[in-house]
Amino acid sequence: MDDETLALLALGEQAGTPDDAAHLTACERCAHELADLRDVADLAREAGPAAELVAPAPDVWDRVAAELGLGERAHAAAHAGATDAADEGATAAVRSGATAPADAAPAAAGGPAVVVPLRPRSRGVRGRWLAVAAAAGLVLGGAGATMWWRASAPETVLASATLEPLPGWSETGSAQVRTAPDGTRSLVVDLDDEPGVEGYLEVWLLKPDVSGLVSLGTLDGTSGTFALPADLDLAQFPVVDVSDEPLDGDPAHSGVSVVRGALDV
Repeated sequence: MDDETLALLALGEQAGTPDDAAHLTACERCAHELADLRDVADLAREAGPAAELVAPAPDVWDRVAAELGLGERAHAAAHAGATDAADEGATAAVRSGATAPADAAPAAAGGPAVVVPLRPRSRGVRGRWLAVAAAAGLVLGGAGATMWWRASAPETVLASATLEPLPGWSETGSAQVRTAPDGTRSLVVDLDDEPGVEGYLEVWLLKPDVSGLVSLGTLDGTSGTFALPADLDLAQFPVVDVSDEPLDGDPAHSGVSVVRGALDV
């Protein structure tokens, strides 16, 4: 299987084709590589944003550069503080599992870098170097690595609702409660069409008997994402409501709801 599909599967994404899934059940090598990558991803998630990152030993880059055939120029650039372009090139080499030809000429001093063709590495080391690249990103990346993991890891849908129009309206929509890898929750609201309201749209969570409500904010257009308070019990406030609010300065619900639906909590 290709590297990108294995990496996405390790992060929990819905990636690959049915043929890929069948291949994983039959190919011991690919299944082993996927398990290794999942171990790295699990370690990153367990560490979380407050993890204390440890600086790598000085010889880590030496071993990576030697294995990938990056040469003395890349070695010196890494130790002296490589430019963004050099960093991107080295990262691409690690991710693609490629090595530069041994006879590649270095760039002339002060001149443009020489672009050389890359030849594929043997597939036998692909999974190992993907795991090394991921681990190196965690060790070397600091806060940037933590942000990358948080952004890359998929959100989980906790509950969803179909939003139906109330009398006098025809718009429909949907709502989902999603949780991020760090545990924070959000409500994502999508309407099929933008209602022609007199004021503005506001999103609420209601109790089933409408005896209590929580305002989440203004819906601008047809889609919006709203942060949910950490201590909000969705079992008590499972009804998603979008209302037409007049510009009168009154924070209370106008009593004019456009769409409404109950979350399947």
